[in-house]
Amino acid sequence: MNEEFLKVGLAQISPVWLNKKKTIEKIETFVAEAGDKDCDLVVFGEAILPGYPFWLSITNGSAFNNKIQKEIHAHYIKHALEIEKGDLEGLCKLAAEKNIAIYLGTIERAKNRGGHSLYCSLVYIDKEGVIQSVHRKLQPTYEERLAWSPGDGHGLRVHGLKQFTVGGLNCWENWMPLSRTALYGMGENVHIAVWPGAKRNTENITRFIAEESRSYVISVSGLLTKADIPTDIPHADYILDNAPAVMANGGSCIAAPSGKWLLEPIVAKEGLFVETLDFNRILEERQNFDVAGHYSRPDVTQLIVNRERQAILKIKE
Repeated sequence: MNEEFLKVGLAQISPVWLNKKKTIEKIETFVAEAGDKDCDLVVFGEAILPGYPFWLSITNGSAFNNKIQKEIHAHYIKHALEIEKGDLEGLCKLAAEKNIAIYLGTIERAKNRGGHSLYCSLVYIDKEGVIQSVHRKLQPTYEERLAWSPGDGHGLRVHGLKQFTVGGLNCWENWMPLSRTALYGMGENVHIAVWPGAKRNTENITRFIAEESRSYVISVSGLLTKADIPTDIPHADYILDNAPAVMANGGSCIAAPSGKWLLEPIVAKEGLFVETLDFNRILEERQNFDVAGHYSRPDVTQLIVNRERQAILKIKE
């Protein structure tokens, strides 16, 4: 296939909420579908594996030393992704079989941080089935801090895919100018923005980042309705009693490097949505503005990025 065109699939799905095994199985079906449609890349929403912690804002999640919150959180930990234990091996194998790259929003149970705290992590798997980066969300937002820990800069990386250079951020990280700038400076020209699922988040920022960076911006969101909440999770009745009808309505979309819509936000519809990106559009829009190139002034302002993976231990034998 022509290296100047990138076929991308936006997998706007609901997880099997708070169930790691079943959600992985569902993700694999969409990866296979995207591969069968000759996509080069498929993207899933923030924290889709095993799901966003929607219960926090509807069940008094900030109650201190509360048994209900502890029991829900313990379940969340048990269903979080353990990369070192091989939780993604099947997905990596499938990526290689289908010759497709994957951006996947996960909840990671990080071994190098003791294995009991959770991180909102965006994982990139290349076409050979190799995990190339795991970006832990730098700053969980508002009530997310009750469930997720702050990440680090280790995953602020970009990846070559055909002639394109892809990079990604989680949700409100996309409003952090310096995080965006870090990726721009590394040559990003396809920006992946993953969200739990709300058109109000994607309809403005997606086009803004495209205009700022003169890159394609792919926003992918999740879905979740009250009907999607399993009855076998801890305190399901309490969550259901307080849950609104819709918690995540999607809003997945693509903006072109001009800032115009290539794919307008899609609401309340599950599926795989496929579009093709043309590399030449990136070059055309960089003619009059290149935020990290001819329109930057590194002699006046510069950004320092620390990509060291943070951990409490540095063991010397």
